[in-house]
Amino acid sequence: MTEMTVLNPVHRALGAKMVDFGGWDMPISYGSQIEEHHAVRTDAGMFDVSHMTVVDLRGARVREFLRQLLANSIDKLKVSGKALYSCMLNPEGGVIDDLIVYFLDESHFRLVVNAATRDKDLAWIRQHAARFGVQVEHHPELAMIAVQGPHARAKAANLWHAELAARALALKPFSATREGALFIARTGYTGEDGFEITLPGTEAAAFWRRLQDAGVQPCGLGARDTLRLEAGMNLYGQDMDERTTPFEAGLAWTVSMDEGRDFIGRAALERQQRDGVPRQMIGLVLDEKGVLRHGQSVHTTQGVGEILSGTFAPTLGKAVAFARIPAGDPGAVSVGIRGRQLAARVVRYPFVRNGQACAGI
Repeated sequence: MTEMTVLNPVHRALGAKMVDFGGWDMPISYGSQIEEHHAVRTDAGMFDVSHMTVVDLRGARVREFLRQLLANSIDKLKVSGKALYSCMLNPEGGVIDDLIVYFLDESHFRLVVNAATRDKDLAWIRQHAARFGVQVEHHPELAMIAVQGPHARAKAANLWHAELAARALALKPFSATREGALFIARTGYTGEDGFEITLPGTEAAAFWRRLQDAGVQPCGLGARDTLRLEAGMNLYGQDMDERTTPFEAGLAWTVSMDEGRDFIGRAALERQQRDGVPRQMIGLVLDEKGVLRHGQSVHTTQGVGEILSGTFAPTLGKAVAFARIPAGDPGAVSVGIRGRQLAARVVRYPFVRNGQACAGI
């Protein structure tokens, strides 16, 4: 059965084009995906991300539990409100999900996990939390709105009282503040500055309208996908899954092999470190006309791989993609598009930073 966020009636009233997104009825755009993309790059846009899953973990041994659950080190979080990006792995080192974890106090951490993986994530977390006596609280009553863009923080903060606005504007990247059930995090998924705002679902529609009145452009998940790919951010289920380790997904920087910490999946990652990683993720740019799409074949001197996420990048005016290919020097690379082999350039990603093309793109 298709699920709906509390903002679903608002999207429909605004004339959004709705699609099924992992079992959720979500807006793909409100008329022009390209205009929504540029609104975020140049001003401020907002996304309904209430389908994301908020999970609070409570208990005296919750930090000890997270040391085992996550591939990144929870011990990097020492200040209340700080956040950490990490993968949650299976014993084979495959990515069950990627998530953000917030440190609130020594007996309380908050996770934000993907919508499509909610049920398996909750089952996995509860299975392992029980041994540590950690209480797992899922919060479907909360909504989440991402406000992104160079003017996003100022426009959102104007809607709060002065003391809260000052606290929100003072947040460092990957930090959060809260007031009651309102949770304001300086995080995002577009490569732009902004907030991800968690609030009671009963207040979400009114806050969405106030943001719109303040000049924040409603944006659909189509623009969110082109923005995150330009920014070099992985999408779970497309760029990684349970058959892919963080090393094969370009996420080695999220793995912390701190001495003596036996997290789930560590042994498999150590084997890959010792024996070599069989596949690698690369960035591609297509300089001639054409669009890179998921599933297209990628030919290299090491063998054949495939496009993971690919799209026309509105900020760049050309197609970009992530591809997974055999490990080693790829040499000259071409992509199979409609029966033709088109040359593509291997580049370092992100493709766009602070609204501008990165060097070499």
